[in-house]
Amino acid sequence: MSTSLADRVRDVSFYLVLVVFIATLGPLQFGYHLAELNAPEDVITCRTSKLNRVRSLFFFSRQPGDEHPSWLSRCIPMTEIAFATVSSIFTLGGLIGALSAGPVSSKRGRLVAMRLTALCYLTGSVTETLASGIVAMAAGRLITGLGAGASTVIVPLYISEVAPPAERGFFGAMTQVSINVGILATQTFGYLLSSEYMWRWVFFIGLALSAAQGVGLLVVPESPAWLAAHGKGAVARRTLQRIRGRHFDISAEAASWDKDNDGEAAAGGEDDDAAEEEESRLLGQPTTEPVAASTGPANPPRRQRTHLGFFEVVRDPRCRPAIVACVGIMVAQQLCGINSIVMYSVSLLADLLPFSSAILTIAVSFVNLAMTLACSPLPDRIGRKRCLLISIVGQGTSAFVLALSIVLEAKVLSAVAVVFFVAFFAVGLGPVPFIMASELVGQEAVGATQSWCLASNYTATFIVVQFFPLVNKWLNEWLGGAGGWVYFVFAGFAACSAVFVSWKVPETLGRKDVDEVWGRTRRID
Repeated sequence: MSTSLADRVRDVSFYLVLVVFIATLGPLQFGYHLAELNAPEDVITCRTSKLNRVRSLFFFSRQPGDEHPSWLSRCIPMTEIAFATVSSIFTLGGLIGALSAGPVSSKRGRLVAMRLTALCYLTGSVTETLASGIVAMAAGRLITGLGAGASTVIVPLYISEVAPPAERGFFGAMTQVSINVGILATQTFGYLLSSEYMWRWVFFIGLALSAAQGVGLLVVPESPAWLAAHGKGAVARRTLQRIRGRHFDISAEAASWDKDNDGEAAAGGEDDDAAEEEESRLLGQPTTEPVAASTGPANPPRRQRTHLGFFEVVRDPRCRPAIVACVGIMVAQQLCGINSIVMYSVSLLADLLPFSSAILTIAVSFVNLAMTLACSPLPDRIGRKRCLLISIVGQGTSAFVLALSIVLEAKVLSAVAVVFFVAFFAVGLGPVPFIMASELVGQEAVGATQSWCLASNYTATFIVVQFFPLVNKWLNEWLGGAGGWVYFVFAGFAACSAVFVSWKVPETLGRKDVDEVWGRTRRID
């Protein structure tokens, strides 16, 4: 283990760490905005204006009645349905952002796309900070959702293209780590700032994060893989060398772009033939074979395009199984119920625990972050599929125990079940789905596949966020008792998800290419 850690440290440059840190500010803001309404819900919706005594000790806490701008409302009256709509519209924006991100990042580059997400975050955060009505708040949530959806498509893809090949699982987990940092931050700030007017600082902090991301992206380079795919081989090599470090040997990585290259990449796309040859090598077509050849073991040449579109990738029989697998695990990530805790835990658990549900929410967010960090090496050690199965079975079991403990009013057991519910999510369902698309399809289909994955993820998230409070209330009224019946439903979804992953999701660890992942020979279908 020590040798592995030493190798990891040696292969990672400071510049790579900086690039990954700046890139993951996008997913961090996704987590931040996803949970930003949880803790201050009662204050924002005018249900209460009371200030917790512990929070009143902090210098930034003000008492009701302090002077504030007259054009800022102290709260925004909302019904339960209106609040659920404002919460879930974030995921609608995420769906639109996810669908748009793939084509934009493929045509214009990963860097341009990330800068657009920073602009969405900035605009949305300003709107939320100044909102005085439901429509303005919903508009701000929609715009930040656009940035969030795009970020969760682009950033995992970008990280997989700049990270060392042997450590892509580890660096890929940083997407989920950053999301959890954002959730922990917003839960903490929401708890401390839940008073009249002060809840607006939660959104202002999001504004500051988006500004920091925008500035940081000025020093982030374009993805070397994207540059190589667009005929800029020389620039791609220079960029990769800068990311890896001056003395690092990049020849093995560059060979994945330009196998059997005898120096033509140095031309950097000076003419169309060199650009086409570079693209062909990137997509797996050996340069020593005639382009017109249609027989033999090679994949069909795709020199005429650098990427498959959103609908093209579904029609491609070699990509379709990957779409099914990726969409399935993305839907499973949400239908197992994680966002019922992330977005509604404070109000959901308020009367079910022997202590403050807001404190438990912060503790759970911390556990989620710690477990994600601790488990980040696991996908590269025991495999992606095994991590997913451990996560799903563990989360399903925890959901069942949570439901039972709430029904029986075993408050301490409920708190323990919530902690394990979130901890098991961090083992696999949290980080693994974000890295699977780049390993199940070729470079030409990654962008569109990521868009399909995140579109399905945001659709499932919207369903959970919009209808969870209503279904929970309906089940509680129908079946009676202390509530918690909805977690039996989540346990059932987990059981179905475990069957799906066992049946439809292949293992990618240790596979050298997409064809080996799917156990097929390199041929024309």
